[in-house]
Amino acid sequence: MSSHHRPGYGKKSGAFQHGFGALAAILVTVLLALLAAAVVRLSGGSQMSFAQDIASARALRAANAGAEWGLDRAFRGVWKTGCSNATQTLDLRADTDFIVTVTCNATTFNEGDDGTGSAQALMVYTISAVACNGSGATCPDNASAARATYIERERLVQATNR
Repeated sequence: MSSHHRPGYGKKSGAFQHGFGALAAILVTVLLALLAAAVVRLSGGSQMSFAQDIASARALRAANAGAEWGLDRAFRGVWKTGCSNATQTLDLRADTDFIVTVTCNATTFNEGDDGTGSAQALMVYTISAVACNGSGATCPDNASAARATYIERERLVQATNR
């Protein structure tokens, strides 16, 4: 027998490599499963974020529509002679899934004179339009605000009668 050959040496080494291969395969499988779970979780989170971005844009559009409607009421409608905390709710759920609560306040200021020595009255309208996707009758909807899908946007506009 030569000194370089040891009986049984190759057998133990092969058994060790075979057991290590099974352990490595299990480890790789677990790591791939964790990676797949992370991808699914991140994907779900980004889809929820995207849906909230879309709903937020719709809420802002609904609030803008409510502000424009309020300005129309202030300059051509029933609020033309003034409004003092006048409130009306627009139900736009059929089109946008949002309701909009529009509030108007008007303040009269005397500004300069009209050339005859009389003060000119200037009316400043403040229109607030709050849009939300709550289940209540008005916005803001405090009962629905705790939901993760609740969206609320406000548009505040000031305009004068001149």
